[in-house]
Amino acid sequence: MSIYLAEFIGTFLLILFGGGVVAGAVLKHSKSENAGWLTICAAWGFGVAFAIYAVGSISGAHLNPAVTLSLAFVGEFPWAKVPGYILSQIFGAFTGGIIVWIFYMPLWSKTEDQGAKLAVFCTGPAIRSLLNNFINEMLATAILIFALLFIGTNNFTEGLNPLVIGVLIIAIGLSLGGTTGFAINPARDFGPRLAHFLMPIKGKGTSDWGYALIPIAGPILGGLIGASAYQMLYKNEFLTMYWIVLSLALIVLGTAVYKNVKS
Repeated sequence: MSIYLAEFIGTFLLILFGGGVVAGAVLKHSKSENAGWLTICAAWGFGVAFAIYAVGSISGAHLNPAVTLSLAFVGEFPWAKVPGYILSQIFGAFTGGIIVWIFYMPLWSKTEDQGAKLAVFCTGPAIRSLLNNFINEMLATAILIFALLFIGTNNFTEGLNPLVIGVLIIAIGLSLGGTTGFAINPARDFGPRLAHFLMPIKGKGTSDWGYALIPIAGPILGGLIGASAYQMLYKNEFLTMYWIVLSLALIVLGTAVYKNVKS
């Protein structure tokens, strides 16, 4: 199997589990309707773990453009492979969204809430405030990448790493996911959002493209922040580009604080 097919399959599995649990929790007449946030976070975490088990030995199981870009940024992954990885991740997520739609086919027409239908495919804010939503995604992804890198410095029992990463996803979802739904992954949001836009889903509303840039740009910058912080704290590398990224993060945070205080 090629590394690009592995990224496609891994991200497909991620969305199949993640989108599937959201569909089960929000669509009417599902056996798991109203299963709740804990169930959703747990399934996303287990989905990540199983996707890593599936393809980790082949491609490294990035499954996330923020991971791929962050590793390339700090020199841990070749830039030449970045476009292929990201395209594979997006198409895997897109395909996963389509399969979730097909799997739950009878339930779409029974669900009137257009927002609930969209939530099966992509994220949306609890309170729409684009700058704050951007910061939420940025910080949550910074924690994700920082944690992934320091998890990699530990020697676990063979085969345990994917489960540890799955627990990390659950923890991020439970602790930091309540504001935006914790995309923390541009492909996880954009691919299924595109599926929602293109598929003839009964009674669907808008795909909310006005928000779509937030779960793309926020995780990308957050990933660079997390990777930069790791290189500086754990490897004592203080490159100019790391300082620039962290300075940009402080500017964004300062702007948000200023606007909230003034409002």
